[in-house]
Amino acid sequence: MGQPLRAVLGEDQPIVREGIMAILGRAGIDVVAAVDNAVDLVRVAEEHRPDVVITDIRMPPALEADGLLAVRRIRAVRPDTAVIVLSQFLEASYALDLVGDDPRGVGYLLKEKVASPQILIDAVERVMARDSALDPDVISALLGRKRPEDDPLAALTPKERQVLALMAEGHSNTGISEQLFVSVAAVERHVTGIFLKLGLSQTASGQHRRVAAVLRYLGQ
Repeated sequence: MGQPLRAVLGEDQPIVREGIMAILGRAGIDVVAAVDNAVDLVRVAEEHRPDVVITDIRMPPALEADGLLAVRRIRAVRPDTAVIVLSQFLEASYALDLVGDDPRGVGYLLKEKVASPQILIDAVERVMARDSALDPDVISALLGRKRPEDDPLAALTPKERQVLALMAEGHSNTGISEQLFVSVAAVERHVTGIFLKLGLSQTASGQHRRVAAVLRYLGQ
């Protein structure tokens, strides 16, 4: 049997922190440190070198985007560290800042989703597999933003919009086919059509590059 995953947790609300620790513990994930501020989060991540860092975005000392800034510092030193940030509010800009040009091992969830333990555990599994795990509500907000009348999104079919949303969340073609109950070949055709209509480079066809490309487009 392999060693359990090791996690570091940043959350300033004691009840929420204990709840997340309990969820992770039941899933066999070892929380090696749990702190209530971003300064300590960076420190314990450097000390313990965890597999995954899970943190709230708004936390002390400034109670702004301190958690987000902390995980960016952590990944700057150890890029292979998987991270999941939790937000009380739907802030698409935070997700875009977190992902940047490399969505591998990155997750962004609304904190309310933690009430469903399996969602958090699924996100941990995805970021540990070097995939991304972006909250569907965040992607829906990006898709629903007011855009120019001539925006290419208007040319997408309903099925293509579904595929685009799942692609942006970080799902592979196989994962999308399972979600939509269609063949992988059908998904590939939709993806090709989406890239052509949005004017995205076909060189971004790799899983991680295409997520970054789609998110950059949606974030414009």
